[in-house]
Amino acid sequence: MAKRKPTTPAAEQEPAASPEGYTVLARRYRPQQFKDIVGQEPVARALVNALEGNRVAHAYLFTGARGVGKTSTARILAKALNCVNGPTATPCDACDNCRSIASGDDLDVLEIDGASNRGIDEVREIRQNVQYRPGRARYKIYIIDEVHMLTKEAFNALLKTLEEPPPHVKFIFATTEAQKIPVTILSRCQRFDFAGIGAPRILDRLREIVAQEGMEADDEALELIARRAAGSMRDAQSLLDQLLAFGGGQAARLTTEEVHRLLGTAQDDRVVALASAVLEHNPAQALDLLRQALEEGLHLGELLDQLIDYWRDLMVVHCAGLEGRDLSVSRKYRETLGKQAAGLSLDTILAGLDILAATKARLRGSHHGQVLVEMALVRLSRLEDLVSLSQLAQWLGQNRGPEGKSPAPGQAGASPRSAAGARASPPPSRPSSPPEGVKKNSLSPSEGSQNQGVDTPRSPLTGETVPQVWREVLAQV
Repeated sequence: MAKRKPTTPAAEQEPAASPEGYTVLARRYRPQQFKDIVGQEPVARALVNALEGNRVAHAYLFTGARGVGKTSTARILAKALNCVNGPTATPCDACDNCRSIASGDDLDVLEIDGASNRGIDEVREIRQNVQYRPGRARYKIYIIDEVHMLTKEAFNALLKTLEEPPPHVKFIFATTEAQKIPVTILSRCQRFDFAGIGAPRILDRLREIVAQEGMEADDEALELIARRAAGSMRDAQSLLDQLLAFGGGQAARLTTEEVHRLLGTAQDDRVVALASAVLEHNPAQALDLLRQALEEGLHLGELLDQLIDYWRDLMVVHCAGLEGRDLSVSRKYRETLGKQAAGLSLDTILAGLDILAATKARLRGSHHGQVLVEMALVRLSRLEDLVSLSQLAQWLGQNRGPEGKSPAPGQAGASPRSAAGARASPPPSRPSSPPEGVKKNSLSPSEGSQNQGVDTPRSPLTGETVPQVWREVLAQV
């Protein structure tokens, strides 16, 4: 349970409530210094070095997924450039410039939404305004969010200004889709790629926020939020805000059950039970568990995502073991996960992942989602342990009979499945005598005596014999 004393600097927080109303957590706990940026240490270090070495470029491009700190970093850079004690890598957060930039109402730091100001007329206005010096600050800074939304004509109009801006102007572009920006713009900017934030880093930050807010929360609940955020700190903080409202505010304790109930996801015991039924080749039980989950209001797409995560965990544990791995299931069920992964071949796990991923793709826009998921569960339940083609070819090469022919079923050693350590189906039994009316092909005594004791050499498996081996494989499948 996470509950500890406040550790966040007072300058990092906005008031919990303003005259206009409640301020969301994502705004109140927005980082205000380079050292506070979570998960983007390489970017922060490069910008700090540029400030300390007086090598600040005239244009920057911050690219990355949503909620990873692009706009927050742009604001911190603007404060560092326009702080009364600057340019400095540690803005004071106390002067009028720092405060107005942090609140987003500074006259010399203009934040522009590229989606709603995307035309050539807006860019022409920027070109006209850059000629005027800042009102009170050191630089006039343009922060253009979602810059990839600008039109082609707008980009072309911006080229000349971006190449040779006045010395008192800085541009900071932010985008989630850098591939849509013309190369002529990219070549005029210093580009920084913001990576997704790892779940452990998000979890640590959520613990700090919970402690600051004086709340109580199960650590597993916070871990579930961190995984659900998929690398976005803002998404994690928004989910926490939503759960506070859902659970009754700060007086309530945030539990794992409440997180699952709000998100429409299944608890780990249900996911493990469903996966176990599939892996034990029990489609009837798997379908019953799915029906019960849907009757309790679980979201079909979320449940499918959880199954994909579980099969991904099987793959990771099979390849790399349990220790130190970022897994979707709680620690309570990791021993079960390890046993299941050890009893499966990697090819079988990957085949299951393919089935689930294909079902997820087909689920979008389909009006028969339950049928698709039921089909996937039945297919997974009937999925036999697979043997790779190289193992099968090696087995055929080792067990080829006289004159290079493959052995009949039930002859010449173990099957490739049993040789690979997988569950092998028993070979089909052959009748002891042919059906009536079928004439036996018997050898003459002389032919039999000639063939007795003769050990015909087996032809090796080479590039020339592979086509024949492949035809034999197809004949036995």
